[in-house]
Amino acid sequence: MKENSNKVLSFPSRVPAKAPYQRVKSNYSIREIKQLFGLSERTIRRWTEQGIIQAAQRPETNDYVYDFQALTQFRRVRELRAQGHSIRQIEAELQGQLNLFRGAEAGRLSRLLTPFEEALLLHEQGDPKAAESYQEAISDGEYVAEAYCNLGIINKDLGKLGKALDNFTLSLKHEPRHVEAHYNLGNLYFDAGELPLALLHYEAAAQIEPGFSLVYFNLALVHFKLNDLPASLAAIETYKQLRQPDEEEIDAVNQLLKAMQDPRQTGR
Repeated sequence: MKENSNKVLSFPSRVPAKAPYQRVKSNYSIREIKQLFGLSERTIRRWTEQGIIQAAQRPETNDYVYDFQALTQFRRVRELRAQGHSIRQIEAELQGQLNLFRGAEAGRLSRLLTPFEEALLLHEQGDPKAAESYQEAISDGEYVAEAYCNLGIINKDLGKLGKALDNFTLSLKHEPRHVEAHYNLGNLYFDAGELPLALLHYEAAAQIEPGFSLVYFNLALVHFKLNDLPASLAAIETYKQLRQPDEEEIDAVNQLLKAMQDPRQTGR
């Protein structure tokens, strides 16, 4: 008896990869600031054009770029929002600090890079000496949480996952509300299949910074793998509202939605 040669084989729908690890950088675009802090592009541009937030312009795009010092101002905005301040109240406080920030900017131009600033530049160039500069910054007490967070990224890339775990944990020891460290720990646990721990840190990152769009995509993946489809769908909707995803990101969302409709993928 002949077998039915017309039988169609079907395979489980592919689940997209999680959003990548996030390190502290020396420069950020408007899109990245919007992604990290949930601020509108209009607000970011207005503060920049008014001189409230200091920025440079990229020659190739003629658009604004924000350095690590500007990032610390946006983190202050995050703190004020968490305290219930309105955008107008935040803007008033930033205006009051404007002269102080301008004085600090002038001071930076007349001195050498600090170990942390040097580490950021070396890291972006792929120079292995970045790790030494981060360690020096930690010894000097300079941006310790950020330095540990970026050391975690370096060790993760080297396959030293135990050291990466220690680095991200130490980052949170020094700054319990460090969003990138929570997010990166979530990614580390996600990669290890420790989904409840990944969920814990993703949720912490989202609670600290509700406007951090990437974390919601990874929350959607974790909820999907934990068989909580309503929570996964809710996270996707939040991601889409905050992110305004590009074509590649829309494809990833559609892959996940397709996988949700495939009973063979649930809990994978």
